[in-house]
Amino acid sequence: MKMNLAISLPTQRIHRIAVSVFFFIAGITFASWASRIPDIKNTLHLSEAGLGTVLLALPAGLMASLPLSGWLVSKYGSRKMILAGAILYPATLVLLGLSTTIWQLVGVLFLFGLWGNLINIAMNTQAVGVENLYGRSIMASFHGLWSLAAFTGALVGSILISANISPFIHFLLICISTVGLVVVFYKRTLPEDGADEGSANFALPDKHILLLGLIGFCSMFCEGAMADWSGVYFQNVVEAPKALMTLGYVAFTGSMATGRFLGDWLVMKIGMKKMLQWSGTLISTGLCIGIFFPHIFPATLGFLLVGFGVSSVVPLVYSLAGKSTTMAPGLALAAVSSVSFLGFLLGPPIIGFIAELTNLQWSFGFVAVLGLGTVLLSGKAKVV
Repeated sequence: MKMNLAISLPTQRIHRIAVSVFFFIAGITFASWASRIPDIKNTLHLSEAGLGTVLLALPAGLMASLPLSGWLVSKYGSRKMILAGAILYPATLVLLGLSTTIWQLVGVLFLFGLWGNLINIAMNTQAVGVENLYGRSIMASFHGLWSLAAFTGALVGSILISANISPFIHFLLICISTVGLVVVFYKRTLPEDGADEGSANFALPDKHILLLGLIGFCSMFCEGAMADWSGVYFQNVVEAPKALMTLGYVAFTGSMATGRFLGDWLVMKIGMKKMLQWSGTLISTGLCIGIFFPHIFPATLGFLLVGFGVSSVVPLVYSLAGKSTTMAPGLALAAVSSVSFLGFLLGPPIIGFIAELTNLQWSFGFVAVLGLGTVLLSGKAKVV
């Protein structure tokens, strides 16, 4: 659909701020869940493999929702669906806090993945529309807000854990706060999403788009593993005090947010290909530090480097997908987003299975290998 480009700059900025708020809602909701995984693991007496199995419910919800979410956004528009996702996603977070059995947790995690993918597709479709209004790449700033929200969520989680606040009360506070943001900013989102017709539907990618998707997959596999397992890693391997159990995740999300806000400037200095290759190198280096020196200071430094490493990969591959010469920008973005986000959700359960076969410390070595995969695949991509 076409947008009227004769739009005032203040109105552009209003739309940008509003869409950014929904990225913040999605980020703080997910990070709030991630920050309490160690508590929920202990409450339900789950082993590493048991937790990995339970976490499979989240990507199962994602996969089930891929055609549904794309159809809903295409039929009813990204504005209505971003409203639905921004309410249902945090509301499901509250249900996670109420789960007292493994099967309850599995069922609610499935819904969490379902609504998480709905808001992901809707807000990225809105972001494409706002980017079209500006006529330049601003995607990194939206993802930077998601990362800033994840950092905020991890920090809040750490404070509430130290204060012995239960996951349910924690999640209820987050839900109430996010609903307040929805009420204030929903009407300021784009009335039209500005994307091509059908752009929200899943499309089979060509070779170039598939390669971009695989680069995003490697990076988001690392991001998902850090989100769900960094707290457990600091608890079981680093043996950090309870008050510092989320320190690794806080360091990771803080550097990821910082890296995304610096990403556009760095790309101008060194180019996209080198940026992607350096990103993969930082991921592998940081994880190796955490693996070989499992003590609180070096492990925190290592997780800090991993955050910088993953920070720019997804915004860059989204930007490259939007410049595809073989697919419409909306279709290319949807394809790359789907492949990449699958890595984000498959990472945590796979790490759990590897940890059960070996141990959690060495399971992070598999994530380091995928960091190197980002370096190698970036060398084959058509970027400069």
